[in-house]
Amino acid sequence: MLNFLARRLTQIVPTLFFVSVLIFSLQQLLPGDPALVMAGEERDPAVIEQIRHQYRLDQPVPVQYAYWIKGVLSGDFGESLRNKMPVRELIAQKLPVTLQLGGMAIVIAFLIGIPAGIVAAVKKGSAWDYGANLFALWGISTPNFWLGIMLIFLFSIELGWLPASGYVPLTENWRASLAATIMPAFVLGNAIAAVLMRHTRSAMLQVLESDYVRTARAKGLLERSVILKHAMRNALTPVITLGALELGTLLSGAVLTEQIFSIPGFGKLIVDAVFNRDYAVVQGVVLVTATIYITLNLVADIAYILVNPRLRG
Repeated sequence: MLNFLARRLTQIVPTLFFVSVLIFSLQQLLPGDPALVMAGEERDPAVIEQIRHQYRLDQPVPVQYAYWIKGVLSGDFGESLRNKMPVRELIAQKLPVTLQLGGMAIVIAFLIGIPAGIVAAVKKGSAWDYGANLFALWGISTPNFWLGIMLIFLFSIELGWLPASGYVPLTENWRASLAATIMPAFVLGNAIAAVLMRHTRSAMLQVLESDYVRTARAKGLLERSVILKHAMRNALTPVITLGALELGTLLSGAVLTEQIFSIPGFGKLIVDAVFNRDYAVVQGVVLVTATIYITLNLVADIAYILVNPRLRG
């Protein structure tokens, strides 16, 4: 296990370095000049020149990258050109919102997708199987923006059960926070649940046909014991990896859902930063998202090994 962790950590460092170079290079392709945006409507040449000098926009790109990566290594992601706030503070404000939303979405996806996949595999060819596959097809095919609008119309406008938009931190009022995030979390978790269901069903079907499952049944074990103790444990190992990767995708892919429900998370932050040519915020958000995604991948590999002892060594 320690050797595996050492190998993975040695891979993470160059990967993050390459990602940082890619992020800094690609943001140079964004159209427009942030100095002109900050200068306002008058756009005094002297003011524009001062802004470029202050934020080192007049320096060559390699020099700008060197200053930026030096700050990142010390925990300084720079200052937002628009809000005049440290990017680190903006990330600290917005990241918990998206983490809560993504965490709720992945829990919903696991609670729906995994049981549905297991039942569909065990009841292969039955109405349960067809119903689960129909749900998976619906979940994958339904656009998030349409589902979000329909949920707002039903639960907020017609029934008045849940708020249509906004966000309340968990630390202020956990009931109001859950009420504000349950609909967008379901919208995000719906599609992931469909994917998890299909993968769980496929893995369970393969495991149920294996020799050790047939041996367990031949010994007279209860079907419930065979499924839960023997088949499910081995079938869920690839689903664990998929779930961790989907959580990483949620952190960077919840842009549209956050816009629909007016949730001030990472998605809204990156969209506003791109439109306002706020380079420091774009770089900081994308780098943090990439780091989280890589870390979740590592956690998934570790969980894979812990669940499947045969991979240890």
